[in-house]
Amino acid sequence: MTLIRTVAATAAITALATSSFGQTARDIRGASPYVTIEQEPSPRLIVDPPLAEGLSQGVFWAQYRVENLHIASVFGEGALQASPRLGHLHIIVDDLPWWWADASDNNTVDIAGFPPGPHKVTIALVDANHNLIPGQVTTVPFVIPDSAPAPHVHPVN
Repeated sequence: MTLIRTVAATAAITALATSSFGQTARDIRGASPYVTIEQEPSPRLIVDPPLAEGLSQGVFWAQYRVENLHIASVFGEGALQASPRLGHLHIIVDDLPWWWADASDNNTVDIAGFPPGPHKVTIALVDANHNLIPGQVTTVPFVIPDSAPAPHVHPVN
């Protein structure tokens, strides 16, 4: 009976290890930066809903990830030839006429100081020359509760 249990346990561990560790480094991390990627798949932006813990404080925290594009602070026409592709995010708050570029790839957009009420943040995936990647714009609506603390205002010198 002990031999049967040992064999069964070994088989279960082997199956778990094979499914968990069967992926290659390339499967998880993507292509090597040393080889040009032929027929690169289209870039994709995935944005989660904002974290409730932030909204209660007047802060927008939304995690994101990007597929088939490397976010880096490399800009300009020459960077468009890089493989794997390079790009960054453009972020717009409440349809204001300005945006900012985020090339940090830190996995979370962090914007503080929202007053209570409805807001939205638009996150766009762009190439290294600031051109929008078609279909890769996400608008995230959210509401800051009335119970959120008043935004901190920094004095201007």
